[in-house]
Amino acid sequence: MSTETPGGRPRAFDEETVLDRATEVFWRHGYEGASLTTLTAAMGINRPSLYATFGSKEQLFQRVFARYRDTQAATARTALDQPTAYAAVEAFLRSSADGLTADDHPAGCLSIQGGLACSPENTRIAEALAAGRAATESALADRLSRAAREGDLPDGVDPRALARFVMALSEGHAVHAAAGATRAELQASVDVALRAVAIRPSPAGTAALPTPGSG
Repeated sequence: MSTETPGGRPRAFDEETVLDRATEVFWRHGYEGASLTTLTAAMGINRPSLYATFGSKEQLFQRVFARYRDTQAATARTALDQPTAYAAVEAFLRSSADGLTADDHPAGCLSIQGGLACSPENTRIAEALAAGRAATESALADRLSRAAREGDLPDGVDPRALARFVMALSEGHAVHAAAGATRAELQASVDVALRAVAIRPSPAGTAALPTPGSG
């Protein structure tokens, strides 16, 4: 890809690099808070180049969010590949807490910060973010439904309700991380959640309540 120097000569730029820079702007400011001036300054390109390369601010955000979702989906798949429901939920929540407080990007979650507040004309952005979160919840519910069929969940545990609980905790952690909560604080919250969820298999292979302090 290229943009132009003041003299009209093309100047190469790396598209992945400018997308990384745009991601940080959207993550820090949200979709509506990220002005074109802020975006182009961070990306190191001018408005005509942004429009020529990405089409529009909305299309740029869609590109950014698609890359973000690919990374998040890979992390979720790794967690959900764990051999038991308890291990999958624990891996999901702990990897989420780690990711929300990582040093290589703004604190929190692009899926939450990107569109906490969108005006009616930008409902497509909020809908895209909600669809991304719903896809993760659906994958988690599918994994827990499989656990139920395999006898890895106690009778009476609703896999989809449990998936909703896990997602609500993870999304709440995103809000707290953006407000300054530390990794240790989020992991302590995970400890509490794991003690409260009755999905840990007993040594004999039957599901049982975890004992306090086990986690």
